[in-house]
Amino acid sequence: MPTAHSPSSPGSPNSPAPQGASAGPGPVGGNDAIDALDGRLIRLLAEEPRIGVLECSRRLQVARGTVQARLDRLQAKGVIGGFGPEVDPAALGYPVTAFATLEISQGQGADVRAHLASVPEVLELHTITGAGDMMVRIVARSNADLQRVIDRVVGFDGIVRSSTAIALENPVPYRILPLVDQAAAE
Repeated sequence: MPTAHSPSSPGSPNSPAPQGASAGPGPVGGNDAIDALDGRLIRLLAEEPRIGVLECSRRLQVARGTVQARLDRLQAKGVIGGFGPEVDPAALGYPVTAFATLEISQGQGADVRAHLASVPEVLELHTITGAGDMMVRIVARSNADLQRVIDRVVGFDGIVRSSTAIALENPVPYRILPLVDQAAAE
C-alpha cells in the first residue's frame, strides 16, 4: 500500500524523470486539477492499490521523488482522499441497498445530520435540491431489516417525511477512472 511519507530505501536508484515529467506545480492550461502523469498515477493506484511508491516510479518511468511529490500534492488538494480498502456491504451481510429522500424541519439540518451519522447502516448523506432536503444511501440485511433501518432513520423529530427506493441491481458501480481519464486529457 502506498505511503505518502515512506522514505526511499537506502541505495535505491531514483531514475531521472523523462522530459516534461516534473514534481512541479502540476498541469498547464485550463484544467488545474490533474495532468496526464497524475492521471496515469491515479489509474495505477486504483488498479493496484497495494503497489508502493518505488514501484509506481518504475512503472511510470519517473523519479521516485516525482511520484511522492505528485501523491503529496494530490492528497493536499483532496483529489486523493485515502488508500483504504474497498469494503462491500453485501459481503458484510448487508445485501439490500436503498436510497431514502428525506424532508426535514427548517433549522434542523445539523441535528438531523448528527442523527443520521449515528446510524451505522447510513453509508452516505447528501443534501439535495428538488423534492427533498437530503438523500441517504442505506443498507440492510434483508427487506424486512430495511424496515427497521428506515424506522431508525426517520425516528427523529427533525425528519418530517421520507420516500425510499430499493436498488435492484448496480449495473454501473461507483467508478472514478473514466472521469480521471477525462480530467487528465483536458
